[in-house]
Amino acid sequence: MSELIQAVLDSEDRNDLRGLVSELRQQEQGYLLRNDILNLFDEYCSKYQKPENFFTYSNLGKLIYYTQEIIHIKEESTLCFIIRPKIASQEIYRLTADFKVEEMSVQELLDLRDRFVDKYNPNEGDLLELDFGPFYDYSPVIRDPKNIGKGVQFLNRYLSSKLFQDPNQWLEGLFNFLQLHQYNGIQLLINDRIASQQQLSEQVKKAIEFVSQRSDDESYEVFRFPLQMMGFEPGWGNTAARVLETLNILDELIDSPDPQTLEAFISRIPMIFKIVLVSAHGWFAQEGVLGRPDTGGQVVYVLDQAKSLEKQLQEDAILAGLEGLNVQPKVIILTRLIPNSDGTLCNQPLEKVHGSENAWILRVPLREFNPNVTQNWISRFEFWPYLETFAIDAEKQLLAEFQGRPDLIVGNYTDGNLVAFLLARRLGVTQCNVAHALEKSKYLFSNLYWQDLEDKYHFSLQFTADLIAMNAANFVVSSTYQEIVGTPDSIGQYESYKCLTMPELYHVVNGVELFSPKFNVVPPGVNESCFFPYNNSQERIQSDRQRMDEMLFTLEDESQIYGKLDDPTKRPLFSMARLDRIKNITGLAECFGKSKELQEHCNLILVAGKLRVEESGDNEERDEIVKLYRTIDEYNLHGKIRWLGVRLSKNDSGVVYRVIADRQGVFVQPALFEAFGLTILEAMISGLPTFATQFGGPLEIIQDKKNGFYINPTNLEETAAKIVEFVTKCEQNPNYWEEISQKAIERVYTTYTWKIHTTKLLSLARIYGFWNFNSKEKREDLLRYLESLFYLIYKPRAQKLLEQHQSR
Repeated sequence: MSELIQAVLDSEDRNDLRGLVSELRQQEQGYLLRNDILNLFDEYCSKYQKPENFFTYSNLGKLIYYTQEIIHIKEESTLCFIIRPKIASQEIYRLTADFKVEEMSVQELLDLRDRFVDKYNPNEGDLLELDFGPFYDYSPVIRDPKNIGKGVQFLNRYLSSKLFQDPNQWLEGLFNFLQLHQYNGIQLLINDRIASQQQLSEQVKKAIEFVSQRSDDESYEVFRFPLQMMGFEPGWGNTAARVLETLNILDELIDSPDPQTLEAFISRIPMIFKIVLVSAHGWFAQEGVLGRPDTGGQVVYVLDQAKSLEKQLQEDAILAGLEGLNVQPKVIILTRLIPNSDGTLCNQPLEKVHGSENAWILRVPLREFNPNVTQNWISRFEFWPYLETFAIDAEKQLLAEFQGRPDLIVGNYTDGNLVAFLLARRLGVTQCNVAHALEKSKYLFSNLYWQDLEDKYHFSLQFTADLIAMNAANFVVSSTYQEIVGTPDSIGQYESYKCLTMPELYHVVNGVELFSPKFNVVPPGVNESCFFPYNNSQERIQSDRQRMDEMLFTLEDESQIYGKLDDPTKRPLFSMARLDRIKNITGLAECFGKSKELQEHCNLILVAGKLRVEESGDNEERDEIVKLYRTIDEYNLHGKIRWLGVRLSKNDSGVVYRVIADRQGVFVQPALFEAFGLTILEAMISGLPTFATQFGGPLEIIQDKKNGFYINPTNLEETAAKIVEFVTKCEQNPNYWEEISQKAIERVYTTYTWKIHTTKLLSLARIYGFWNFNSKEKREDLLRYLESLFYLIYKPRAQKLLEQHQSR
């Protein structure tokens, strides 16, 4: 039995548990989540005048703290407690009417959830049960939850220990791995003059002796041929010093392997030259798309990542001594072509990425089916029927563009990750996933009530695609730790897939192995050419500054600006996001409207979506437009708010942040949930004190009250009070704004740059490539299982949706 429950039953708190259970059974609400449970317990403590510390420190208080859900089956007078005693773990207990505690299986819990929504019928037989657990039995597993997300460090330790335990087998694997690598048919690293791992060890020592006699800065090309005679091809370094350093690392790895040496060596191997970044949905272009439906941070992320990856690949090739081979790394962003492109370049099949030498956007059209649908933008919730044929068509074009296979495929978001799976499966390429956001976490009970939401969101397809892609990936990149496994009191996005029901479709008893070393936290960076500190006057263009200042505060243009400020000199409270429910811009407006004190000190400036319902093709955006106008009228915010319905380029976005900072403004990110939060980084590096949602990634970006502030966007009064407190402090102490501003800038430069990101990502790709080559992990059975899920569950449902689209 749970230690938490046993402690209650063995103490005086047993009677209080009885009392609380009595209160629970009187609740109309039959399914209580953590906040509901805590509120009910708080009411219980007040009602029965419990001591102050009872809520937190009693045995019952501890049990309630770790209880994530309580389900009340009224006809049996039974309560089910789902307890999360530590991160990434779950215990399930049934408390019967006669106060007996019984442990429940995951299968029983899923049946119980089905019963709760009247979707359980034992007379119809069992439901399809998905269990990915057995496929991870043969791979190493992390033990300590705090090391989740540090997969590559764990894998390095594991691999080096294997080298130590069975040196002959693993040195043979290393030798075979070094023989693999080529560039356009040219052999790299070692040639057939080295015929065995034993000979490799001997020749490395000879090569070290030879190279150590040369001057450090001597070019590799000068002594290339003597090294080739010893068995060493290009790839070891561009100078004698670099070659010697790489050979010494290999020598040390052969003689006394350790994790750091293994990572240092594998990270230098020239094995990645061609990368595909899949970002399928939305409007993907370099100008004029941000703020359109389904188009925001992901586009910024992928474009910046592409440029940074290409630059890093070029640097790596030079350091490896491959200049003489005319190596030209190439990065392709794979997205969909939109024929009716609404003035954007989304109808161009191929577009070079600005500021790059060989990074491209490749747009592949969807097969027509019904041109009325496929020639236009398609919502990410409706996109699913086209992904398989899109992947098939994209494969041909990628092979032509690269003149061969890519070395790495990185998926973005659920649809891009599914396409990455289909491509990687066909091409035999390493697959990396980036979720950005898993929709399941955004919509409460979205899996439990999926049938009610299917017409609008098609979650059966989305969640099935998530399960396929996250298990298929060789490695997964997340922006934060909590994206994977949450916090001590909240479940992570990936963790939410561990155990779930899709009533009348399937049960997932083990959907993802959270302790797998495939998970790695690699936060994105900021585009430093567009976003930089407001006090960096040398980089700023005065005309841009004046233009944006006028647009934000004084320009009268009813076509794209709503609202005129009575007093433009007030401190600006600023936010910039799409107008959708989760981004919660309307919630910020309501927060501002409810606080007279906040209105006295500040103006509210919003850059958000469109101004008119008829201009939007997105249902959620239309709802939010109506709600924002209603909020402005309800709280009479005229003269205190400016709403800009504009789409800004990245350069202009950077100017906007800096103009707000010129006036010692504040940035507020009020999302109900934010997987990471690129706008937070952009605001912070610009020097803006930032208030950001406590739900999601911002908890790991901001250090509360040091370089920014957390807010609970569901508590409007508390949020307003925190901002007012900050603004008041700034008025009392003119240096306070500057202190927070400077610390925000420092936080980004030390932790969130693209250089840090791409160096880590490429290191991961090389190490996981080495692991997959050398391990005895047989992924084929897992991949076959995933294919079955794709063809038997996903594809038939996608076909039904396609039939609906064809009839439009």
